[in-house]
Amino acid sequence: QVQLVESGGGLVQAGGSLRLSCVASGRTFSSYSMGWFRQAPGKEREFVATIAISGGRTYYTDSVKGRFTLARDNAKNMVYLQMNNLKPEDTAVYYCAADYLGSVNVEDPRNYNYWGRGTQVTVSS
Repeated sequence: QVQLVESGGGLVQAGGSLRLSCVASGRTFSSYSMGWFRQAPGKEREFVATIAISGGRTYYTDSVKGRFTLARDNAKNMVYLQMNNLKPEDTAVYYCAADYLGSVNVEDPRNYNYWGRGTQVTVSS
């Protein structure tokens, strides 16, 4: 069992930055690839980024490439999503998710075993 808790959301102006954090409980954190998804009102949950178990490989959706950076610290059971140059279209609830041993299709939310409750990110224009 893994419990995930996100933090770091808030209100920021366009062009600003936020860093989201996700802390995981449990001893097997290093067995999970970690992902971030987001969901805006009236829209489906959308893949944002994922990081491999070792932290050596990351993958981003096209709309955030060059602006978002994902990192993990397995010693601290932490995942960090640095978001720079934020845009109003980034406004959403952001969710941290854990995928046991990782999956080929990292963008499919059905492959993730555990989810946090989310943190709200609002970007004003």
